[in-house]
Amino acid sequence: MKYFTVSENIREAENVNTLEFYDDIRIIPGQFIMAWVPGINQIPLSFSSTGSPKSITVKVYGDASAKIAGMKTGDRIFYEGPYGNGFNNITGKKLVIGAGSGIAPLVPLVNESTTGIISGKTASDIILTSKFNPDRLIIATDDGTAGIKGFATEAMREIDIESFDMIYACGPEIMLKAVFDYIKGRDVKCQFSLERSMKCGIGICDSCSINGYQVCHDGPVFTSEQLTKMDEFGKTKLTYSGKRVFF
Repeated sequence: MKYFTVSENIREAENVNTLEFYDDIRIIPGQFIMAWVPGINQIPLSFSSTGSPKSITVKVYGDASAKIAGMKTGDRIFYEGPYGNGFNNITGKKLVIGAGSGIAPLVPLVNESTTGIISGKTASDIILTSKFNPDRLIIATDDGTAGIKGFATEAMREIDIESFDMIYACGPEIMLKAVFDYIKGRDVKCQFSLERSMKCGIGICDSCSINGYQVCHDGPVFTSEQLTKMDEFGKTKLTYSGKRVFF
């Protein structure tokens, strides 16, 4: 079991924190670690920075994530990994689309010329805007409290989708499916990072399966060619207890 030591805890939103640390671990953007909280659980966390300092951005959704989000300078986070396949970070024209904390693993792909779409239910869900050139950032919220009123797909109508060499996206699967359906049939490539329930992180427990793929092992990043073949994408998934449910 490895660990890193928190150098700074930055509050991004009411229930979202970024923890910075210094480590020589090699990370491909889009990869994740399984962070272990003794006596509670282990959970997957992706990286919002792969440089120096490195960072993980944590949204509180349970006891383990709450414990990590509340860590202070000098605290240790134990982990295994990094795991999974990351993004192919191209040098061409890029569009990144993230919903809520789903924008975090896309930040390492961003440069001055990258166009970004950040969506959320309300203004307080919009984070990490400072990582983007403000002239190339579009915000959309369900209730209209920030940016365009509507979903990420509403923001996509503001730009020429086919002008991009690659579209990267991360967020709730329903949002990803809507984005994928919007670009389907257009002359553009995409890479999506899927979020599914993960217990082991190494392809054993099958809790993150989708059409025979293990999101932890074969993903979490999948190409447009792979997504086209997944009839479970955006329709059905396994819960943490193993029950199959529909979105």
